[in-house]
Amino acid sequence: MEMREIIMIWNIVITIVMAVVGFFMKEKFNEIQRLNILLNRTREEIARDSVTQAEVDKILDHIDQRFNKLEDKINQLIAR
Repeated sequence: MEMREIIMIWNIVITIVMAVVGFFMKEKFNEIQRLNILLNRTREEIARDSVTQAEVDKILDHIDQRFNKLEDKINQLIAR
């Protein structure tokens, strides 16, 4: 075999390997994009279903006020 034939065969092998690697990289990139979309949807659902700290503080403040009113009424009943 001549040097040109060896170089041509080597170029064909490298081209085939690079095509296979490129195909798998494209598939993995598409899979990463799909997973990223699913992750973003999951984050949106969790944010929609979760309670924020401000909401918790507001509810706890409301409960505290209600307990304070009950405590005042109980103290008034005891004072009678």
